[in-house]
Amino acid sequence: MNQNAEMLNYIYQNSQMGVHTIQQLIDITEDEDFRKHLEAQYGEYREIHNAAAKALNDAGYDEKGIGAFDKIKTYLMINMQTMTDKSPSHISEMLIIGSNMGIINAVKNLKKYKDAEPHIVNLMERLLRLEEDNVRQLKRFL
Repeated sequence: MNQNAEMLNYIYQNSQMGVHTIQQLIDITEDEDFRKHLEAQYGEYREIHNAAAKALNDAGYDEKGIGAFDKIKTYLMINMQTMTDKSPSHISEMLIIGSNMGIINAVKNLKKYKDAEPHIVNLMERLLRLEEDNVRQLKRFL
């Protein structure tokens, strides 16, 4: 697989994790203001996810999504961590940790695949900005 496909698959997987995680958290949260914030984040991840899927398909590649084991593991981890504390502060902390991991990986991949096609680099930079914005916006819920 070439660097364009590898970078697109990273974008696809990262945004897929965002979509699944936030979708689950929307159902868990009891705070209406926080739910609206999560729904906005969900929409952004969904747009990036769809753009990565389209770019992969247009280039003749199949999406390599997150494996079933990782999805189940994440689902269970979220349920366990929110079992006793469903507060926006606690969920924001969880999401900030996840977004910081996304920021680190996005920067690494931008360096690793610096010769990828410009539209793919732009999509990765969009994902990076989303992760950085998420951290900044979630701080108000801590």
